[in-house]
Amino acid sequence: MALDLELDNEQGNIAQLKVVGVGGAGGNAVNRMVEFGLRGVEFVSINTDRQALFTSKADIKVQIGEKATQGLGAGAEPAVGRAAAEESIDEINDAIRGADLVFITAGMGGGTGT
Repeated sequence: MALDLELDNEQGNIAQLKVVGVGGAGGNAVNRMVEFGLRGVEFVSINTDRQALFTSKADIKVQIGEKATQGLGAGAEPAVGRAAAEESIDEINDAIRGADLVFITAGMGGGTGT
């Protein structure tokens, strides 16, 4: 069963919605939404872990913190996740540009999403 999620913005146009999964848990949530058939949104997966992005079903995949993590995870260290996000702020902004509404999903136990 697919679910269409379309909202009108103030100008009467269909609003541009983006669901952003951050880190492993956020990426898993995005994958599940894609598998469920959620439509009318653009999916973005953001992760420090290059391998996790290979299996992502998101429309847009953004690897962050290549210098900070060498393409590996943040090692359950929120400070590493923060440094990775700060290093890649332009790429993150590019991924969400044009959205009227952004939903962010992340787990609060690792490093990247936390």
